[in-house]
Amino acid sequence: MRNTSDMIEKYLKELLSQATEIEIRRSEIAASFGVVPSQINYVIKTRFTLPKGFEVESKRGGGGYIRIVKIQYSDEHDFLMALIPKIPEKLSVSMLQDLLQLLFNEKIVDEREGNLLFLTLSSPVLTDLQRAILFTTLVHGFDKLY
Repeated sequence: MRNTSDMIEKYLKELLSQATEIEIRRSEIAASFGVVPSQINYVIKTRFTLPKGFEVESKRGGGGYIRIVKIQYSDEHDFLMALIPKIPEKLSVSMLQDLLQLLFNEKIVDEREGNLLFLTLSSPVLTDLQRAILFTTLVHGFDKLY
């Protein structure tokens, strides 16, 4: 059986398949899954990130909510232009993996290209700063292809 985090992620993604934006109440979702609200925070923080194609906004307090927006682009060029300013100054290997998965999901790279890029850019000789510079340069290069 899948773990609770997987089930919460699946539930939220099902909601997002019906709308590009959802607003949820952390306590309500937690109650329906029988978990503490911090579990909902964990799922959102780790599985609904910008490199994975989501923007998250939250408002705390009595009328608080969490809004999750699935970023949608009209074409490859728009996607790449929107991605470039969101690439962090320092790019960890795990974030690189998420960004390459996003490029694959958006059909910018195929599986072989993504794997080659990951093998190259995840090299331990690169710093997070160098990795970010190289990845940004690649994304600029991809944009010239579209």
